[in-house]
Order: sequence, then C-alpha cells, then structure tokens
Amino acid sequence: MINNIFSLNENEDNNKTINNQKNYFSFKRYLNRPLNVCYIGAGYVGGTSSSVMAYKCPEDEVIVTVCDVDSEKINSWNSDNLPIYEPGLEEIVKKKRGKNLFFTKDIDNSIYSADIIFISVGTPTKKKGIGAGQAAELSFIEMAARKIAKFSKNSKIIIEKSTVPCKTADHIRTILNANKNNNDNKLLNENLENNILDICNLSISRSSSNSTLNNEDLKSDCEPIFTDIDDKNKSIHFEILSNPEFLAEGTAVNDILYPDRILIGGNETKEGGIAQDVLCKLYSYWVPKEKIIKIGLWSAELSKLSANALLAQRISSINSLSALCEETGADIQEIALACGLDSRIGSKFLNASVGFGGSCFKKDVLNLVYLSNYFNLPDVADYWKQVIIMNDYRKTRFVKTIYNKLFNTITGKIIAIYGFSFKKNTKDTRESPAITVILSLLKEGAIIKIFDPKVPEDQIKNDIKENCDFQEYNEYISNIKVCHSCYEASYGANAIVICTEWDEFKTLDYKRIYSHMTKPAFIFDGRLILNHKELKQIGFSVEAIGKRL
Repeated sequence: MINNIFSLNENEDNNKTINNQKNYFSFKRYLNRPLNVCYIGAGYVGGTSSSVMAYKCPEDEVIVTVCDVDSEKINSWNSDNLPIYEPGLEEIVKKKRGKNLFFTKDIDNSIYSADIIFISVGTPTKKKGIGAGQAAELSFIEMAARKIAKFSKNSKIIIEKSTVPCKTADHIRTILNANKNNNDNKLLNENLENNILDICNLSISRSSSNSTLNNEDLKSDCEPIFTDIDDKNKSIHFEILSNPEFLAEGTAVNDILYPDRILIGGNETKEGGIAQDVLCKLYSYWVPKEKIIKIGLWSAELSKLSANALLAQRISSINSLSALCEETGADIQEIALACGLDSRIGSKFLNASVGFGGSCFKKDVLNLVYLSNYFNLPDVADYWKQVIIMNDYRKTRFVKTIYNKLFNTITGKIIAIYGFSFKKNTKDTRESPAITVILSLLKEGAIIKIFDPKVPEDQIKNDIKENCDFQEYNEYISNIKVCHSCYEASYGANAIVICTEWDEFKTLDYKRIYSHMTKPAFIFDGRLILNHKELKQIGFSVEAIGKRL
C-alpha cells in the first residue's frame, strides 16, 4: 500500500496558487510535480480543449499532452499552420506549445505518464452494418480504451470527452477492467518514487467549498478511496467520468474560456465522487465554481446529444416557418424577432438559413433516432428524424428557387458560390450546406466558381469528390473553379449564391460586382446577411430565404 495518501481537505485556506491573483487548489503541492493530463485525439475537440486548458492552468501545475496516431495532424499542430481555424486559437497554441502544451505521436508514453486521460476521438455516424446511417461508430473509442488498459501502470481517471451514446462508459469500463495490468509491489514503489498520481489513495473531504489545502491535510490514517481487489497485488483502478463539450465552431475558444456550464458526470459511488472532485479542481483554475455541475454519468452522456438535438430542432423549426413565409408574404426575420422577444423562447438559433451543417448536429440527432429505436421508442425516433428531414428540405427548396429563377435552366450558366465552410469563422466543411447546393447545381450542368476565405482548394475539391461517385466527379471537375476572391468568382457570373455568413460578404463593393456580371444578375441570399434593398437599387434580382422581395 502506498503510504503518502492525499487528502483534499476543503476546510483550510492557506494553500495559494497564483493564477489571476486568486486562490486555487494546487496539484503540485501534493505531487511535487505538475499534474499530467493527456488528450487522446488531436482533432477539433481534443486540440481546442487541450490548448485552452494549458493556457488557463499554471505552467508549473498542469502539463497537457495531446496524442494522435495521425502524424500529419500532429505535425500540423506543431507547425505554424494549425489543422483547424478558430479565432484566438493560434495565439494560444503558440504561447503555450513547448511549455505546458505538447503534441505527440507517442501515444504509449503519453498514456503511461498521465494522471487524467480525456478520450476525444471521433465518433462519426456508421456507414455500414447494423445501425448504418444513424448509430455512432465507436471503434475509435474502443481502440483508445484498449490502449489505455495496455499502457497504464497506475490508477487513472478516464474522461469521455467525445460525444457518445448513453451507456458507453459501461463498455469502456468493461474493456479496461478486462485488459488492465496488475501492479506488483516493485511497480508500486517505482510509481511512488516517480510521483505518479495514484487515484486509489486520493481522498477528498467535502466539508467546505474552499478549494485549498495545507499540511494538515496529509494524514497517514486517511482511508484509501479504492480498496484492493486482490489481496496479494494492488489492482489498477480506472474511474470513468463523462465531461461533454458544448463548443460552437467559430466561437470555441471563447466557449471554453467562458463556458455556460461544465458538466461532470460520474457514478454515485465514493470512487465516482472523488474522481468528480479531482476534475472540478482542474477546471477551477479558470471556471467559476457555480458553473461546474456534477451530475449522473448517464445524464452527462445523454446531455450532449440532447443539447445538440434541441438546437438542431430550433433551426429546423425556424426554417420550416421560412418556407411558409415565402408562400404567404410574411418576413421570417420579423417572425424571428417577434418570437425571440418572448422571454420563454429567446432569440438564439432563430436565424433562418439554407440549413445547418457541421460535424455534430446531424450526427447527434441521428444517434438519438437510433437510440430511440433501440429502446423501442419509434414515435420518439420519428419525431427527431423529422428534424433532419426538414433540414434536407430547406436545402432542396433553396436549390429549386435558384433553378426556377434562372428560367428553369442553368446548363452552362456561371454561378458564384460565396462560402464553403458550414458557418463563418471556421474552415470546417463537414455536412456544409454548400456541398449539397453545389452538387445539385453541377448536376444541372452549371459552371461553379467558389470562394471561401479560409477553406483551401484541395479541401473543397476533396469534399465534392467524397460526396459524389467517381464518374460524376470526373464529369464535374472541369466545371469547378476555386477562386481567390469574391470578385474573381463573380466575374461573368449569372448568379451569386451566399452559402456561408462570412462577415466580409456584407461589405463587398456590389456595384463593382454587378458591373462585371451577366445580366440579369441574380443574388440568392441563403444566410440573410445582405442589404436586399440596396442590392435591388444597384440592379440585382434578389431572392432570400423566408421572404418575398
């Protein structure tokens, strides 16, 4: 048994860690080294969350290591050209990289050295097999769990950061416990000498809300949190938590710096409680206590799916009304204003558009549909499936409007696409409505000229290629041109289609653009960001989502 048992007594007030001149719990005080945090998965969630964590935690208190099997991705994180774009992220990474933020391909040693491990790998929608098109693909989660079990030589806290179906923690726990190593006394002594945090011997007193410690907290008679499973050998214990992310692409850094809430889901056991408290301490370096919420493990897992489903539902709801506005002559922006002023409804996510995109909304709604069917709730499944149906309908209706207004033929006509990312302030193109719009127009024989301020040409062409078959792509590629400016894209065009709400599209010289377009010149505003009255005065024929002009 390890003798140095840690007690996080919250009654004392004299342990001070300097961070914005506030008192914080200090990991270093009791480990004689920084806490080692590992993120498995250097994608959008792992890369962004880890970087902000390293930025907000004192360098001598917390070391954050991000590991991934994708060498190209890791090399990109270690370069001046990050794999993702988020306002403010590049500055944070450059400030902390090599200090208390590290990106590596060495997954094995990252796991071995870690005290806390965040699993932040992808959980895309399955493409084949049982649940194809709806269920989450959890193979990356399982691979991460097996890696953790193989290379862990001491007890750890394992945290689900990825969006997963309810009860996934049980699967992770089963894999970990079936494959974990049993430590002998020699290994335990080595861990003690190397100051490896053993959660088995971490005890937290909850008699006060103050997150401070003093020397009185180190008591030799503290009861171990995790009891030995085997009488002869100390068994490694993995405590699993769910800590879902609620990031909006384009504002992710700000969302992590100033979160609405931090959910920490755990089992209602002594071990689960202590693990939740440890993670609370980590977040307390920058998140106010009242925003850190402890809930049940299954509630935390389902909360992320539920939140995204409700947001997607809200977008589909306003988009369904936009179609009605187009038929009746009502204005969807006036409807959104009128409804948003109701304090019971609020104004957020009431912006009608060509449809939602991104890596989360569609995937998570479909996952909810699958779970509902799995638990024999077909009416619930049908309800949520309608959210996706309406989103597809809004995109199809938008394309039909373009086709009809261009005199029911677009063969050989040049159409400028403004924006390819699924929303502004990101270069993420997953499930972007622009892809659906472009492929539909190409199918009708249009010549497409695309400009996006952040998405590179190879990514645009690859996304188009991945969303059509090989023969179609070979037919389309000669009709696709990626441009370096809006002015280049619109030169000689019959129409402009706004697919992404980039701010720079609002301030273009549309008189100049109009002068170089084929007449009559059309603008189709799929994001409701332009001044339609001014455009009509210039001479444009203007069509917009959810209103007659």
